Amino acid sequence: MPDRSPSEIARETFKILAGKRLAPTPENYQAHYHEVAGTLAPAYFPSEPLRQIAAVLPSRNPGQEKQLGLLTSAIGQRSWDKVEAALVGYASFAVSASAFAPLGSAEPAEPEAQVTALQEQVARLIESAQPALGADDARFLSQAAEMLRMLRHSHDVMAVKTALGNFAHRLSFAAEDQAEIKSSLLNLLHMVFENIGELCTEDRWLRGQIDALMNASTPPLNLRRLDDVERRLRDVIFKQTEAKGRASQAQAQMQQLLATFVERLSQMSESSTVYHGKIENCARLIEQATTIEELGPVLQDAITATRSMAHDMAHSRDELQTMRAKTEQAEEQIARLHNELDRASAQARHDALTGVLNRRGLDEAMAREIATARRKGHALCVALLDLDNFKKFNDQLGHDAGDAALQHLADVARQSIRPQDSLARYGGEEFVIVLPDTGLEAAIAILTRLQRELTTRYFLSGKDKLLITFSAGVAQMADSEDMADAIKRADGAMYLAKRTGKNRVLGA
Repeated sequence: MPDRSPSEIARETFKILAGKRLAPTPENYQAHYHEVAGTLAPAYFPSEPLRQIAAVLPSRNPGQEKQLGLLTSAIGQRSWDKVEAALVGYASFAVSASAFAPLGSAEPAEPEAQVTALQEQVARLIESAQPALGADDARFLSQAAEMLRMLRHSHDVMAVKTALGNFAHRLSFAAEDQAEIKSSLLNLLHMVFENIGELCTEDRWLRGQIDALMNASTPPLNLRRLDDVERRLRDVIFKQTEAKGRASQAQAQMQQLLATFVERLSQMSESSTVYHGKIENCARLIEQATTIEELGPVLQDAITATRSMAHDMAHSRDELQTMRAKTEQAEEQIARLHNELDRASAQARHDALTGVLNRRGLDEAMAREIATARRKGHALCVALLDLDNFKKFNDQLGHDAGDAALQHLADVARQSIRPQDSLARYGGEEFVIVLPDTGLEAAIAILTRLQRELTTRYFLSGKDKLLITFSAGVAQMADSEDMADAIKRADGAMYLAKRTGKNRVLGA
């Protein structure tokens, strides 16, 4: 038989496969190719069974995941040596089976027990995530219930894997919907705040509260910020209701005074008409009189009418004076209302210059965080920081530049600290940062990071770039300690930081 080219052998091989109605798989093609070529077929390599084994092997850590990738590649190359190396590497990264053993058990858990434990953990994860995804999508709820049933009752790993993949796809849609709903609700909330602000342009206190609400409801949101929004909104509603009630009362009083005034003017007009009529009648009678005796009764009527008119005028004068006094009282009441709102503005929770919490806001934040930390047994730190050389800064550049420097520090600090932290102006150039769920070392690291951030963001005073630094003291609150004691300890550490070179953070 003359030597045939590989292409001729391949065509003959495909004809045989078609004649025998065999699928042109690599195994069938290889066996019949060597048969046509008259050569020895290589040893059998079970590619498909090996791929199935690789598909069900778990990857519990990055090392196992990498070795499974090498195993898949080795199967594609039909290399026993590489398959062996990948399996040995996979075994070296195996998670100890004791990690999945039931509590109190000295024996490692069986693979089936491992799978059951893993499915139970996934089921708990789904149950924990469900409340955050809402209850409006009936199809998602049904699919979640079915997924939980399979995880807890099905032993078919492949079926559970397929169902979990489908559920994850549906879960992504539900999460996107909730994100859109949250974004839309925030937009609606901002529209409501803006509308209230536009309707109350002349009320400085309410305008300031609306601006604070807009800032507090800007993402990223957390429960503390939402709690702040709720408290502020309650203040706005209470003050707005109080102002509306007093304004309505004052308006009603003014309307009553005006009505009384118009009524008295009408009565005065009627009295004046009657008086003029009587005087004209007396004048006519005087003209007709021929004797002195006839003038007596006429003059008596004229005197009586004049006295009555004078009495009515005096009564109307007294009533008008009383109305004037009531009007002045109403004006004073309205002025008092505005003064009360101005005082409420001064007592708001945020500092007017920097926009951070003021002393009142700090007191509320600390009380809330202390209660939470003691209830949950978590650490709580408080940091007191003071700008270095601030008096010299003010003397050289002026108080306006000093105020701008305080604003710069507050802006950088707000962007550098975590969302759960609270920043407050304690007084002058001193600021306090409340750090919940944070130990002393971690709190010092946060303040140090803020110092580094300030070195990269210079303060601009005209055309000059100035470096602002601060010294800080950090104290971790003890179980029986109150806010004043913790800040006092932080203050002592802060002064020690200043005496030892400034631009430092020390723990109390």
